[in-house]
Amino acid sequence: MTETIPDAAPDLDFDLKGLPKVSLHDHLDGGLRPATIIELAEAVGHTLPSTDPVALGEWFRESADSGSLVRYLETFDHTIAVMQTKEGLFRVAKEFVEDLADDGVVYGEVRWAPEQHLQQGLSLDDVVEAVQAGLEAGVDAVAETGRDIQVGQLITAMRHADRGQEIAELAVRHRNNGAVGFDIAGAEDGFLPSRFKDAFTYLAQHNFPATVHAGEAAGLESIQSALVDGRALRLGHGVRIAEDVTIEFEEDEDAADAEGFDDTVNDTIGMVTLGELASWVRDRGIALEICPSSNLQTGAIAGFGEGIESHPLDMLYQLGFNVTINTDNRLMSGVTLTDEFELLVETFDYDLDDLLELTLNAAEAAFLPLEEKEALVEYINEAYADLG
Repeated sequence: MTETIPDAAPDLDFDLKGLPKVSLHDHLDGGLRPATIIELAEAVGHTLPSTDPVALGEWFRESADSGSLVRYLETFDHTIAVMQTKEGLFRVAKEFVEDLADDGVVYGEVRWAPEQHLQQGLSLDDVVEAVQAGLEAGVDAVAETGRDIQVGQLITAMRHADRGQEIAELAVRHRNNGAVGFDIAGAEDGFLPSRFKDAFTYLAQHNFPATVHAGEAAGLESIQSALVDGRALRLGHGVRIAEDVTIEFEEDEDAADAEGFDDTVNDTIGMVTLGELASWVRDRGIALEICPSSNLQTGAIAGFGEGIESHPLDMLYQLGFNVTINTDNRLMSGVTLTDEFELLVETFDYDLDDLLELTLNAAEAAFLPLEEKEALVEYINEAYADLG
């Protein structure tokens, strides 16, 4: 990785880990514990690069840190291999929830692709039910420690496959058993959301929400297709919407103190022009599920610079885009949501008010009924107010 994630935040007067968090973009098969992978792999006879938990965790992070989304996705061969039984799926889902809660997450949406877990004869419904049972067990385990967490499944179709309609129907079928939304994931470049246009129409006809991976490996065309063909209410990553934002900077010694957008590295002020697509996304509050460390690993922000300080999330945030912060794959990136918050504090000098706004953005973009969303927002506001 070009930029090293700091081990700790700067000297703060609040505990980042203890802040209530909302996680909207976190893959089930990217959040396993290394020790669990080793135990499950032994049980199913799958060979791993290492059987030492520490070394295996390092292997995942190093392998994912390639600057290529395609190579990044190859690391999932090992995690998916140990998630082919009801027992494996249950355990992974349960631990996933426990790990989220340990990081301060109070609401999380867990995305995963059921079609990737059928190698041992389970049906699509079998795997969804196994994961839901594990999620519920995780919620119960967290409750036993005196904490609360709420989770939902984002049922995902693989964009390079041809099962979009089938997976859309699966998601709708389980809408009263934990499924809260639909997504498409996998190799983005060359596989526009338009491939699943009929499936997205089916979801819309059944009033079922969708978030779509777009604007990560592919650019503005991907985002346009996600909005038009996918009817996306949120954009998975969406970071390359910044390609439709033009800023003409002028050097100004007083710019760092000026009101409005200022560059985080140079003392500059700029004239900002939003293209039609960027204006549409910003003005309608379409949430961007940005994953800072993952974006750096996969090369999603390569067009903006080499280090994390070049990530356009700060620009997008200051310009009023509906930015949310997420982890993507905690195992591959070696991060938690707390780590990502620490990264923002370290890199962009964000304070408590910034973290609150980003968290509320995520809460308000959650695929929840209005009453539950309002309760979540109230809970987060009260927790932050207690720190004041």
